[in-house]
Amino acid sequence: MKSEVVILSCESYEEELVYSTLKKGIALLGGWETFLKKEEKILLKPNLVRKTEVERAVITHPAVVKGIVRLLQEEGYVHLSCGDSCGVGSAKKVMEGTGMDQMLEDYGVTIVDFNEGSTVSYPQGHTAKEFFLAKPVQETDALINLCKMKTHALERVTGGVKNLYGCISGLHKAKGHTKYTNADIFARQLIDLNQLIKPRFCVMDGIVAMDGNGPTSGDPVKMKVLLLGNDPVAIDSVYCHLVHLDPQMVPTNVHGETMGLGTWREENIRLLTDGGEITMQEAVERFGNPDFNVDMLSSQHHMSRTSFFNKLKALTGYAPADYIRMIRLQHAAQLLKQGEYTIAEITDMVGFSDAKYFREVFKKYYGVSPSKYGESEKTGSYPAINLKNEK
Repeated sequence: MKSEVVILSCESYEEELVYSTLKKGIALLGGWETFLKKEEKILLKPNLVRKTEVERAVITHPAVVKGIVRLLQEEGYVHLSCGDSCGVGSAKKVMEGTGMDQMLEDYGVTIVDFNEGSTVSYPQGHTAKEFFLAKPVQETDALINLCKMKTHALERVTGGVKNLYGCISGLHKAKGHTKYTNADIFARQLIDLNQLIKPRFCVMDGIVAMDGNGPTSGDPVKMKVLLLGNDPVAIDSVYCHLVHLDPQMVPTNVHGETMGLGTWREENIRLLTDGGEITMQEAVERFGNPDFNVDMLSSQHHMSRTSFFNKLKALTGYAPADYIRMIRLQHAAQLLKQGEYTIAEITDMVGFSDAKYFREVFKKYYGVSPSKYGESEKTGSYPAINLKNEK
């Protein structure tokens, strides 16, 4: 069965517009009753990483949180709370000045503190066998993930999957960054965390997103979209398509699928709008932004993403992502010729997130599998890369 993702245009944070757009999206997915029971305690988990002006696009916008609260209460869901484990301070402190704290109080939603928690065992985890979860996360029946569309220095993007890292209590988030030190292993523990918590529903605030140096120091950019669904990997993958980023370049997407959390593959995602089902290409054409700056290469060269794209393509004949992939594959071929490393080791050495994906891409461009390529030493003739596949 395909993962369903609703993608809807939303021009601004005008409260009634956000509310009506969210209402359409939830209806397209079958209504709240598809995901929640009336008697359940429901925890809303926005991105409240730090206190800042709401216009900076650092946190989930209060209008999105309010819209979800209204829609839940209108359908009789009354056991609501809201919180996050913030980088500095408490959720209430971060909310102050945005109007979110007063809004939640007006609607009778409890603002909960994530600073207290305890260790929860997760023996079936692939990478992480336990997590220090905030007390409200442990005590809730259902969690709704209200994430923000932003870039991320380590994982390239932060969205549905990454937002649940805020369920880890207080300083234990910082400890996790020192324990899981590279993008792949950090992504795998994020997948374990999502599978432990099992969020029921996800809304991505992409009305104004953040590009550049995310997740806290980037630039606001209007994307004018809301994404909804219950597969955070699929939602993150759609986000990648909209900003012209290969979903396979995001470790949480690749590991999210291989570990069974969701799917990043276009053919396994059903895109719904208020006008009917659309293809991913149609979504990119209608809602996409090719100037969205995910990669820091262009910033480091003091160029816009478009200028950098055009300059590199003029010099090399390749788009940046294709050029980087070609260099990685050629480096992999050199390592295979040396015969000193396993396929798994080479996968990591050249920057691919998944060995299976690396084998698929290598075979696509060299015509043989990596292992067969390594065996070419016996004949003294190595297959050449087919550069036509890069264009």
